[in-house]
Amino acid sequence: MNNQTTNNRVTEPICLPASNYPRVVIIGGGFAGLALIEGLKNKKLQVVLIDRNNFHQFQPLLYQVATSGLEPDSIVFPFRKQISAYKNVCFRLAEVEEIKTETNTVITNKGILSYDFLVLATGTETNFFGMKEVEENSLGLKSIRDSLNIRHMMLQNLEQAAITCDKTEQNALTNFVIVGGGPAGIEMAGSLAEFCKYIIPKDYKEYPSSIMSIFLIEASDKILSTMSEKSSGRALKYLEKLDVKVLLNEVVTGYDGKTVTTKSGKKILAKNLIWTAGVKGQFPRGINDLKLANGNRLIVDEYLKVKGYDNVFAMGDIAAVITDDTPRGHPQVAQPAIQQGRYLAGALLNITNKKQIRRFKYKDKGALATVGKKKAVADLGKFNFTGYVAWLLWSLVHILSIIGFRNKLMVGLNWTMSYFNYEKSNRLIIRNFKKTGN
Repeated sequence: MNNQTTNNRVTEPICLPASNYPRVVIIGGGFAGLALIEGLKNKKLQVVLIDRNNFHQFQPLLYQVATSGLEPDSIVFPFRKQISAYKNVCFRLAEVEEIKTETNTVITNKGILSYDFLVLATGTETNFFGMKEVEENSLGLKSIRDSLNIRHMMLQNLEQAAITCDKTEQNALTNFVIVGGGPAGIEMAGSLAEFCKYIIPKDYKEYPSSIMSIFLIEASDKILSTMSEKSSGRALKYLEKLDVKVLLNEVVTGYDGKTVTTKSGKKILAKNLIWTAGVKGQFPRGINDLKLANGNRLIVDEYLKVKGYDNVFAMGDIAAVITDDTPRGHPQVAQPAIQQGRYLAGALLNITNKKQIRRFKYKDKGALATVGKKKAVADLGKFNFTGYVAWLLWSLVHILSIIGFRNKLMVGLNWTMSYFNYEKSNRLIIRNFKKTGN
């Protein structure tokens, strides 16, 4: 029997193990989703994780995959391996299409399932602010696929630059523009600059390394706007020392695949544009009467409940806890997501045991950003660190945060080798890549 409606939506229930416990459905296996699962493992709840991928990806290191520093399997980890010892947790690979809150039902492209508690941890996607031409011709940096696309684009264009005799075309192929001066943008710029400085002279003797120019465009008057003035200023100096051309107070208004146009009238010839300038929340249809914060984020109360619902929660990048202390919500980085996941685990256990729950309170543990090897900035409470010490802190925090012993080992070995020789051994074009606009 074919259980489908006329619009090809699968209406058959998704098969799950029999359970008498309340069911918690979690949509999204990012930092928040996995922290919640960790807190609910082997408890008297049936936990179902739904994700469009079958793996967790460690987003802070996507830029290193993009610049050939790491292989993708070093920073991804299968959900099923993560939850294999958790008796009450199961994973289903599916794309959520709609939520029916009136019947407590989640509709996916693989079938439907009911819930007692629903948790949205769907994260964000790249925000191109409605600029369709820019979106079609540039690349974001939000997933492992984005990283591989950037790597293939970069290597293909460098190879093409060695073939062409047209100097203008060669310049366009070897110019890189990064839009957005947040941590992702400056880390990408720093890594590309080191690639230019240490790899180009060895691998591409056909042209001088000086032909490769890197531009970082930021709309505000400083990079790393959420960090201290000291960290922002020092990061800028590091980038300039690596010959990155930093353009502040500049807004990109167009990109046709070859020329970047800014609001002030600047035109930059480049066939490589990486967009890290903004993100926006993504969530399924069906949550009614939504109140949204900036960046398409769901406004939740101090218990992480979506406004108007008692059994629907949101956390991580998709959630904005708006209070007098946090009028813009918490930063869209890993630490708030992890803390919210841990908090919600305790809150759900208290709810099911009819105990009082406390409000969520975020503890800011500081911020870190690196600008290449031995160059980083760190804001830890009242203390600011820069240079080698900050880089060691950054390295330690990221190694400890990666899921899986093998992944920690692989990343550590890669970093140890590159510490001595700046080598990036993963310069492989596995598949041809074309941008949407082309």
